[in-house]
Parts: sequence; C-alpha cells; structure tokens
Amino acid sequence: MNTILHKSGTRGHANHGWLNSYHTFSFANYRNPERMNFGVLRVLNDDHVAKGMGFGTHPHDNMEIISIPLEGDLEHKDSIGNTTVIKEGDVQVMSAGTGVFHSEYNKSKEKDVKFLQIWVFPNKQQVTPRYDQISTKDLEKVNEFYQILSPNKNDKGVWLHQDAWFSIGKFNKHTSTEYTIHKQKNGVYFFVLEGTANIEGQELETRDGFGIWNTKVIKIKAAKSAKILLMEVPMNI
Repeated sequence: MNTILHKSGTRGHANHGWLNSYHTFSFANYRNPERMNFGVLRVLNDDHVAKGMGFGTHPHDNMEIISIPLEGDLEHKDSIGNTTVIKEGDVQVMSAGTGVFHSEYNKSKEKDVKFLQIWVFPNKQQVTPRYDQISTKDLEKVNEFYQILSPNKNDKGVWLHQDAWFSIGKFNKHTSTEYTIHKQKNGVYFFVLEGTANIEGQELETRDGFGIWNTKVIKIKAAKSAKILLMEVPMNI
C-alpha cells in the first residue's frame, strides 16, 4: 500500500477578492512539481465565489470537468446550449472533448457560493462535448458511501470518459466502513469535506486530502461525524 497526505494548510491559495480558491494540485499561479496530480485526477479546487460574481466565458478541451456545489447556487452557461443552475446536492459533469466555452456565476446578491472544481484526464480524446447534471438527494445514504459518478452511462450518478468512480459518505461518530476498489491499478483520493476521519490509520481533518494506491480494500472510520468525498481514479495517465 502506498499513501500520500496533503494537509489542508499545505494547499496552494489564491484570493482574487471575488474568488477565494484553495488548490490541492498545481493550478494557475500555484506551481508545485510534487503536486501536479494524483493519477488522472488533475485539479481539485476548493472555490468560494462572492455574491454576484463568477467566472466569465472561457474555453476547455479534452478534459472531464466535475463541479460539486457545497453551499449556494451557481449558474452555468455553455456553447453547446446549456443554461442551468447547480446547487448543493447536485453534481455536474462536462466532457470538454473537441472544445467548449462556458461561464459560471453566482447570481445571488445575498449568499456566497462554495463549490469543488475537479478536473480528470479523459481516456478518450476529441470526443463530442457533452453536459450532464443530477441531484444526488435520492442517492444519499447515512454511514456508507453512495456513488455519484462512474464510467457507466446506466449506473448511478453522472458518467464520464474515464474509469473513475466518485462517492460521498456521511458518517456518524465512530462509524466504520470499508471501500473496495473497482479496478486494478486504480487509486483512491479521499477529501474530507467536514469533520474528522481515520483512513488506514491516518488521522484526517476538514479539507485534508489523502491518496492511497496499490491496495484493494481501504478501511475508514469517522472519529467524529464526517462527510467525505472519495475519488477512485486510474493511477496511470
């Protein structure tokens, strides 16, 4: 078993006034050659967008882009005809493929938006751009992980062009569980959204990240109540 720990306080940080962002991996002006990615997981940004502000129209290509709102509502517009609002409890995925332009705005004048911006390298290049969004409210469970993303179009959650599985777990204090990796040579990156947890003996606090690979089953225990995002991804790009 191999592991890597990224404490919350070691992340890259950029405060633009309208945007306060923490970068687990190198992004924009934050460059750390030892923190470029975890397998095909390229970007994990913890973004806080001020009232009435947002990201203007900008391009992407050949990347799977996942957005997970944690608080507030974010309006999405793109060049393939989508205008939607994503909010807490939703998961959005956009396959940029041959190229797409999009914008993201906090339309509220009263409340900031907090969301995770995640990029995953795809296993197919130059695909037709696509967009998908779901509410995970009907998938939610307590004291076990529930899947929100996979490679399978007919599976639970959204899908993407990669052998990756994402799940979220909400756990009461002292609850224990195990996670079995779907595919050989995949690894798992855990990101603690709230609370504290112990994963394979490593104590983790809010916004800590912990990667594990070269194993099949991973043991997780909530030291206190905890909410955890789990991202299983191929380790080879």
